[in-house]
Amino acid sequence: MKLDAKIKTALNENRLLILGTQVLFGFQFNGIFQEQFEQLPALARALECSGLTLLMISVAFLVTPSMDHRIVEDGEDSPSVLGVATFFAGWALLPLSIALAFDMYVAMQGIIGTTGGIVSGGLFFILAVSFWFVLAFALKRRETNMPDKQAAEATPLPTKVDQLLTEARLIIPGAQALLGFQLTVTLTKAFSELPPESKIAHAAALCCIGLTVLLLMVPASLHRIAFDGEDDPLFVKIGSWFVITAPFPLAVAISLDTYVAAGRALQSSTTAIALAIAAIVALMGCWYVYPTWRRAISA
Repeated sequence: MKLDAKIKTALNENRLLILGTQVLFGFQFNGIFQEQFEQLPALARALECSGLTLLMISVAFLVTPSMDHRIVEDGEDSPSVLGVATFFAGWALLPLSIALAFDMYVAMQGIIGTTGGIVSGGLFFILAVSFWFVLAFALKRRETNMPDKQAAEATPLPTKVDQLLTEARLIIPGAQALLGFQLTVTLTKAFSELPPESKIAHAAALCCIGLTVLLLMVPASLHRIAFDGEDDPLFVKIGSWFVITAPFPLAVAISLDTYVAAGRALQSSTTAIALAIAAIVALMGCWYVYPTWRRAISA
């Protein structure tokens, strides 16, 4: 398989993983504002908050390859892009598997008791690790055919356009789902009882996630209206700018909502602020600092 096809496949696989992760992230955030949440044991509330943080890490890892492709390689295909995509996609599954186990425990302990919750959570963690890691490594080829000298060739313009639109599609479905969950939260009784600073933080997060969705829709609009659907180097340049910029307000939104959710789940503003700071550092580090550093050392 040619390098450009491998990268396109990697991006499509990331789309598959991130949509489910972001929808689960939004659902978990929404769950913290449900009426029955306050009735959960302290351990269950802590696990819900921990699961939210773990899913945030998964999202950070799954978006990183696209940012690396745009910032480091300027949309050009290279074996490095494929390596980054493989590495981060693999590691993104680990926090996802733990978060899934936490969610199963919280859901099941209220239905079949604490022991049933532990068994359910443990079983799903074992299944996730077995299917996502053990089976994958067991079937992994000892020798992989690495891209040949064709990898050094310039990436064709149609391929650049296709990958740019794929990377925009990678982020936007989950961002739209998250926006929907955020809007729903404002209509809950629990939200009305939040302190003013939490309401303001959530309002700011809403604006940020709305801006993310808006920015990610620009490439499709430009390609269709301004360029009549034709491939053009100027479109790739402008579209790349929007795809690179859009995750910035997304990172801010996730950080702010981490503060809101953690504050309600743990009843501790200090812990909520610490988790929010950790979230923004992790997201900005994966999406901007890491690719910028890689670009600097490869220059």
